[in-house]
Amino acid sequence: MTSKVTPCPSCGTKNRVPAIAAGTPRCAKCQADLPWIADAGDRDYDEVADSSRVPVLVDLWAVWCGPCRQLSPLLEGLATERAGRLKLVKVNVDDSPETQARFGVQAIPTLLMFVDGKQVGEQRGALAMPALRAWVDSVAG
Repeated sequence: MTSKVTPCPSCGTKNRVPAIAAGTPRCAKCQADLPWIADAGDRDYDEVADSSRVPVLVDLWAVWCGPCRQLSPLLEGLATERAGRLKLVKVNVDDSPETQARFGVQAIPTLLMFVDGKQVGEQRGALAMPALRAWVDSVAG
């Protein structure tokens, strides 16, 4: 499993954030909650997405997709706003055809929301930040 180096939004310290963890990532220096953004693919999707105690927002995207590129920074911003309360899992559908087929994804970007391992919402297409927040709030509770 890979980890990402993520700067702490509170103090700026760079922290290694694993894709899989028992709790939620916290800054080693100031103990603030860190944004939890992980990549997953066909081989590790179940481990990465199902290992979270917080709601998981799955972004099914592709490099060539313009709306996906527009949505990506908004999703990362939402993950930062909701550090400790949301995990963002990014799945490149070009590299993960089995995961794409598993969820019947025919249009991208597609967002899936999971709470306690159960899918509670699906959104196709890019959203502006206010609509994205409202959708996450409506499906994740």
